Formats: sequence, structure tokens, C-alpha cells
Amino acid sequence: MQIAVLTFDGFNELDSFIASAILNRMKPHGWAAHITSPAEEVTSMNGVTVRRQKPLEFAAEADAVLVGSGIRTRDIAADADLLARIRLDPSRQLIGAQCSGTLLLAKLGLIGALPACTDLTTKPWVIEAGVDVIDAPFVAHGNVATAGGCLASQYLAAWMIARGASLEDARDAIHYVAPVGEKARYIEQAMAAIAGAEAVAEPLGQG
Repeated sequence: MQIAVLTFDGFNELDSFIASAILNRMKPHGWAAHITSPAEEVTSMNGVTVRRQKPLEFAAEADAVLVGSGIRTRDIAADADLLARIRLDPSRQLIGAQCSGTLLLAKLGLIGALPACTDLTTKPWVIEAGVDVIDAPFVAHGNVATAGGCLASQYLAAWMIARGASLEDARDAIHYVAPVGEKARYIEQAMAAIAGAEAVAEPLGQG
């Protein structure tokens, strides 16, 4: 499973790095999560500059894509040329978005009338884009999921692992990153978040 973690200038470190780290717990199974950006280097909202691992066009060939958030997402959403470089296909890819990343999925036509999650700051913009925003940390519809709140990135990662591998693999990944003494509670909370009727469907490629 090759995963593109879309990361733009002004990105939120918690979104890109937490999800990437959890997903890369699956490296022994052949998985790899890549920081994927439109430029060679991108700088976070707090001034952390990183080099991309894959160009933006990698998203079109990846098995799964996570769209992170950031302080410049509204500008990205208004940039038709940049959006045209993001080619996603929910019929064959798992696609997730975090916080303001949900706005980009809306602009790409991947949410439509389905309810979605986002952060409280972005909520008005996502509603303005025609999306029904719900008060929840995570929701999934088939191969598309959205999450709201920086630390909800663990739910996107757990969902992606559950869909691409198994629930047991998702539990193991969350167990590794959860605080000592609270691991059982964290695992239970994450599994509950992704266990909705449409959250964990048939594993990717087996439906």
C-alpha cells in the first residue's frame, strides 16, 4: 500500500506527521506513507521546513491519499491550476481528509451531499462549499473519509489500516502510539470512531 500524504505550504504538522507515522507502522507489510507536495520544500504553519518525498502527481497513482490541513488551504482551494494537479479516484483509492483538507475534497467534487467532518475554524467554509458538516471527529462513506480536529488524524490512519489490511493491524498500530497506561482506552476509542455502518467496509481490493 503506497500512500500519499498531501502536504502544502502552511501545513499543520500534527495532520501530516501523526498520520504518516502511524501508517508507517505497516512498513513490515509493504506499506509506505510519503509526504507528497507540489514543491520540493514546504514550510509548516509553525515554520518547520521539510523536503517532500513524492511530487503532487504521485497522488494519482497511490493506493491511498490523505489530505492534510493548513493555514493556506483556502488559497489552495481557490487555485484552479493547483487543484487540477490533484487527480483522485475513490473507485480504486482510499481517500481521507483532515480538517481544512475536507474543503479541498469538496472542491474536487469528492464529497457532494454526504455529511463530512472538519475543524471548527474551517466549518463555515466547508458549509459554504455546499457540504453538510456534522459534529463528529470522523465519518466515512465507502472509500472516502473525513476527520475534524488535529488529533483525529489517528482515526484516519486507523481507518485506512483497517480498510487496507485488518482491524487487528489497526489496533496494533494504535497500541504502539497510545500513551502507556491508557493503551486499552485509546484502542477502544479509535475502534469505536471507525466502526460506523459505512466506516469499515470490505477490505480494499476484496469488495
